[in-house]
Amino acid sequence: MAGHGPPPSENKRRRNKDEFEEQAVTVVADGELYGPELPHAKLYGPQVRAWYETWRRAPQAGAFVGTDWQRLHMLAPLVDEYYLEPSTKLLAEIRLNESLLGATHVDRLRGRITVEHPKPTPEAAPAGVADIKAARRKRMSDAS
Repeated sequence: MAGHGPPPSENKRRRNKDEFEEQAVTVVADGELYGPELPHAKLYGPQVRAWYETWRRAPQAGAFVGTDWQRLHMLAPLVDEYYLEPSTKLLAEIRLNESLLGATHVDRLRGRITVEHPKPTPEAAPAGVADIKAARRKRMSDAS
């Protein structure tokens, strides 16, 4: 016996309304640098500065307001402490706070944050291909 109750209906309807549908956010993965610099950055190790810069370049950072940046500033000492002496307690606190800012794919789904990736222009050749073709043509003409 697989389960209890009646078999699932093919005409299933969701009766509860999505109350946050209008509040969905679309952000663009454009590689831009957002937000303020890390206060007192020189006091932190290179891992913390890299962590903060990663957040500044994250697509969702384009939608951050002052309180979001304040939360990251408050997290910086914890991240620094974690790199100096890792602990599960610190990691749990960091992970919890980062998830509220949309750190992972699942966090962004929960927060109704959609990341839009810009489409590359189709007529542009990949970097270096035109140079390789030109060099090849030149070698062929020099060899003849």
